[in-house]
Amino acid sequence: MLNQLRLDHANMARMLHVLQLKQKTLALGERPNFQLMREVVDYILSYMDGFATPLERICVERLEAKAPEHLPLMEQMAADYRELKPRLRRLSNDIDMILMDNILPMDRFAQDLKAYLEAHRAYLRREREGLFPLIDKHFSPEDMQELREALPEGAEQELERLQHAYPELYAELCGAEVPSL
Repeated sequence: MLNQLRLDHANMARMLHVLQLKQKTLALGERPNFQLMREVVDYILSYMDGFATPLERICVERLEAKAPEHLPLMEQMAADYRELKPRLRRLSNDIDMILMDNILPMDRFAQDLKAYLEAHRAYLRREREGLFPLIDKHFSPEDMQELREALPEGAEQELERLQHAYPELYAELCGAEVPSL
C-alpha cells in the first residue's frame, strides 16, 4: 500500500512537472497548449477530491490513536492541502476564460500558476518526508487494508485512461522526468 502511495505521489509530481513546463512557456511570452493544461488541472482536481479526503481521514484517525504527538503535522498538512484546492480552482477558471478567448493578464496567470506549483510541490515534499515515514512506522496491516479500500483506484488506471483520451498529455507525462522535490 505504501508503494502505491509513493507511485501516486510520483504521478502527481509528473503532472506538476507538465504544468511547470507550460508555466515556463508562458514566462517566455509564448502561448502554451491551454487544452493540455485543462486536462492536467481537471485530473488533479479529480484526484484531490477522491484521494485526499479518505487519506486525510484515515491518517488523522490512526495517528490520533497511535502517535498523537504527530497529529499537529497531520493537521498542518491537511490545512495546506485544503489551501491548494481554491488556488487550483482559480487556475481552472482562468484556463476556461482563456479557452473561451476572454482577455486575461497572462503575467498574473503565470504568477498564479507558479505560486500554485511551488505550494503543491512543498506539500508533496512534506508528504514524502513526514507522512510516509509515519504511515510506515505506525500503520498495522489492518490499517493499510482499510486505507487501500478507502482510496480510489490508483493513478495508474487514470493514466491509462488519459493515454487513450489525451495522447498528447500522455506523451508529455511519459517524457516528463519526475523532478526532485
